[in-house]
Amino acid sequence: MFGNGRHGYTDRLLLVQNVSKVYRLYKTPWDRIRELNPLHGDGLHTDFWALRDISFSVEKGEVVSLVGPNGCGKSTLLQIVSGILQPTQGRVVTRGRVAALLELGAGFNPEFSGRENIFINGEIMGIGRGEMERNLPAIEAFAEIGEFIHRPVKEYSSGMYVRLAFAAAIHVNPDILIVDEALSVGDAVFANRCIRKFEELREKKTTILFVSHDLGLVKQLSNRAIFLMNGKMCAEGEPKHVIDQYIGVVLERQKAFEQQDQPARLAASYRHGDGTSQVVEALLLDDHGRHTAMVSSGELVTIRIRAVFRERREHPMVGILIRNRIGMDIYGTNTRIEQVDTGVFDSGEELEIDFTFECWLTPQQYTVTVATQHPDGSSHDWLDDVITFDVVSRRVAAGVADLRAKIDCRKNVARPV
Repeated sequence: MFGNGRHGYTDRLLLVQNVSKVYRLYKTPWDRIRELNPLHGDGLHTDFWALRDISFSVEKGEVVSLVGPNGCGKSTLLQIVSGILQPTQGRVVTRGRVAALLELGAGFNPEFSGRENIFINGEIMGIGRGEMERNLPAIEAFAEIGEFIHRPVKEYSSGMYVRLAFAAAIHVNPDILIVDEALSVGDAVFANRCIRKFEELREKKTTILFVSHDLGLVKQLSNRAIFLMNGKMCAEGEPKHVIDQYIGVVLERQKAFEQQDQPARLAASYRHGDGTSQVVEALLLDDHGRHTAMVSSGELVTIRIRAVFRERREHPMVGILIRNRIGMDIYGTNTRIEQVDTGVFDSGEELEIDFTFECWLTPQQYTVTVATQHPDGSSHDWLDDVITFDVVSRRVAAGVADLRAKIDCRKNVARPV
């Protein structure tokens, strides 16, 4: 039993007190061994503090989210709370059954079937076979992998593996559920199913501590949010207010990035085409014409493509395609759709073209695919996901498009029957 004086002792299921985590960094593995020599004077390592003096508590049935940029210590904190890592300083106290969704399926044996791995997962959690037998139908229905439940998991696709891992972890009736970006995997249908399950667990008063970069989801699911930055707590409280502070920091960092005027890198996830022309530059520009990777919802942006022709071509087509983080096509267009005649290009000539639009997308991460093509649609040069950008906003909207609906509300006088 524990508490901090503000609430009853029995309300608290999770207590984090003055937790810090330091890692020793060495230039070479040999330095680690040399430092063990008591005759060696100076230390050969530098200290990296992943977490510094983190303190908070979570009540029964409360949903608390951790937000912050990559590398701020969120995952390290969840691993400490889960018991995977030990803190350098401080302590963590939990009450009840703890289920962790950190690396989905990390404990699965690839040689065993999905069914066998479910029971192994239960044993790790301290759950008897009888209870797991009762949970099995719900796990199978949620994972929706059919007869593959009886096949070795090494035969699974990545999507099937993730669905089974998630289903096995959440159907153990935990008192505390710890989740690290689990909703960023799987397809859109499965992601929605996971969100509904989270809402169901919240209604059942399951205590949840989770990490997500989807700020809309944080606002939707959380009672409280904690903003971590450089291993320290920068803000704690109502999700909307904490996220506002986080967005402010993100925008300030983006301004600093823009001032560096860094060149774009054409690092496409997949590239193909006959090489008739080559895309040599693909940029996302803000409304001031500056290279950016962070866009405010509704901001005027430009996707600029520059290509060099290797052969003479008439009326080439240029297109863009925006996808969200799960690979869903969000918006695409090209010069033919927009009825723009690009003209005629000889070998060695260069084409530069801008696609400018108001970016009314909801807050999450997106990618841009660009292509130069023949009039029949076959590719000169196609670059998948060559640009990555994040949309931020102080508004909450479901889905991927913020259509900013106008609402007119009125009360009508009841008509006599």
